[in-house]
Amino acid sequence: MIYLQLATFATYLYGLSAATPLLRAELGVSQAVAGLHGTGMALSGVVGGLALPALTRRFGRRAVAWAGMAGMNAGVLLIAFGHTLPFTLSGFTLAGGSGSVALYAITAALSDHHGPAGAAAISEANAVAVTAGIAITYAFSVLAQSPAGWRSALFVPVAATALLALLMGRVWVPPAPVPPAPVPPPPGIAAPRDPYGWRFHVIGFVLLCCVALEFAFNLWAAELFAQRTGLSAGAAATGLSAMLAGMAAGRFGGAWLALRLPPTSILLGALGVALAGWTLFWAGTSVPVCYAGLALSGLGISVQYPMGLARLIEVSGGRPDQASGAASIWAGAGSGGGPFVLGALGDGFGTHTAFLLAPGLIGLAAAGIVSSRSRSSGSR
Repeated sequence: MIYLQLATFATYLYGLSAATPLLRAELGVSQAVAGLHGTGMALSGVVGGLALPALTRRFGRRAVAWAGMAGMNAGVLLIAFGHTLPFTLSGFTLAGGSGSVALYAITAALSDHHGPAGAAAISEANAVAVTAGIAITYAFSVLAQSPAGWRSALFVPVAATALLALLMGRVWVPPAPVPPAPVPPPPGIAAPRDPYGWRFHVIGFVLLCCVALEFAFNLWAAELFAQRTGLSAGAAATGLSAMLAGMAAGRFGGAWLALRLPPTSILLGALGVALAGWTLFWAGTSVPVCYAGLALSGLGISVQYPMGLARLIEVSGGRPDQASGAASIWAGAGSGGGPFVLGALGDGFGTHTAFLLAPGLIGLAAAGIVSSRSRSSGSR
């Protein structure tokens, strides 16, 4: 059920990614203003992450996950029926915050359910999700060039959620583990805090860079693809399908690798592959070369988020829900900041030059991983 929930979430996430260039053209706004849609998703995702531990304790994972998916679909419908900037920004914001709550609640449950194999399960689940994303991005490209219009594709996540709730809505979801009760301090002495160690925050920053890289590609790769090859905005959306095909292959393979290698080693290798893919895509001017570059970029990007999240949960000191909530904050900052910065740079210097942001993010993420491995393993 969790795999299918993530697949349904992916139809929303990658659907809106494919819709962003089309929406920008319809509204006639700049790249920076269009990037505000991603910023709205990010800010609401941060709020959702802060609220997640309390919501999980109060209502349980099952209720939180389904309520989050309901709010996600409400935001999608707002975009589908709204044709002005206030409606689309509100829809992205509502869908982003609600979807974030659902995503991290079910990811924490998946990690608990599989124990030591949690990293492999997260990677495999995300592979299933990206496979659904391939279908939705292709649907956007086809419908954008048909009389139905691209907005008709927005009803796919709504229909998928309704069908999943009907068929599997009563499936039991593992509850969050109850931490042991702390020993009360002596009278007059404040209770000691158990803060996260430096390693937790470094991995959080790595996660921010990786998510910023993924969302920069999600929201602006089709724009650059169209500019470099001369394709229409609708036809260029197929470039996202190529990238997601690479991500699906990488995440299925990442599940196998996660059982054999530590997440940090996988992350470093994935960053190198992403850099090679970016180089091919950024330098390419023909459709086949850009397709190949996007597919290779997707292969490298594929395992960065699941391995980063698994590593963050691993170093959280047995607090998966709190770590998932913190991950949504780091990821929210990356998903909002990356596309907005790239869009603003694109307005000032052109999308091609703005995509130099990608190797910068890759370098920062690699530095963070190396730093987190350079000290003794005894420190969190």
